[in-house]
Amino acid sequence: MACAICHTRRPRRFCPGLHGDICSICCGTEREVTVDCPLDCEFLREGRRHEKAQAPTGADFPNRDIKVSEKLLRDHEPLLIFLSESIFQTAMQVPGVVDRDVAEALDGLIRTYRTLQSGVHYESRPTNPLAGAIFDALQRGLDEYRSSEQRELGMTKTRDADVLGLLVFLQHFALYQDNGRRRGRAFLQALREFHPPAPEVSASSSSVILR
Repeated sequence: MACAICHTRRPRRFCPGLHGDICSICCGTEREVTVDCPLDCEFLREGRRHEKAQAPTGADFPNRDIKVSEKLLRDHEPLLIFLSESIFQTAMQVPGVVDRDVAEALDGLIRTYRTLQSGVHYESRPTNPLAGAIFDALQRGLDEYRSSEQRELGMTKTRDADVLGLLVFLQHFALYQDNGRRRGRAFLQALREFHPPAPEVSASSSSVILR
């Protein structure tokens, strides 16, 4: 029996992404490049521990003119959690979504919210259908969040400028996590650590929680 990828070396491990046995070399070189690796793959998780993310410099970050302060993150922590969880849950529900799709969706949302600052609304929805699914989910989520604020507080306290800052924070966090692999999902893996799978709950208990 030979490795399911190189067809040369002896297989050493089972690949859940290919549903076949592969060698350790192909596992390391093809992981998240030609193979869609499940986030719970033990070899992927082990590889993450030794993976050196590309270290972006300040010049590599887009939207550097938008200030993201600790106060912004602290004051709007519930919304930040809500946004990051919405990204992760949507990515898990839409087959094929990788970090690059999420990054494209965040870029489109940031462009959209930038236009709101100028008073002229223009929606920059990505043409990529996977990124578009993330974009749409976050737009719906933000509408839901603000509606919940209105119902529970009698007002909407979340400003467009606050949303824009949080989106830029998530965009920069995604860049920090980027491992350069074409099918990489290191950012989604990081979000999974913040939002581990939980037991199913009834619809009535899944409302937005405001502080």
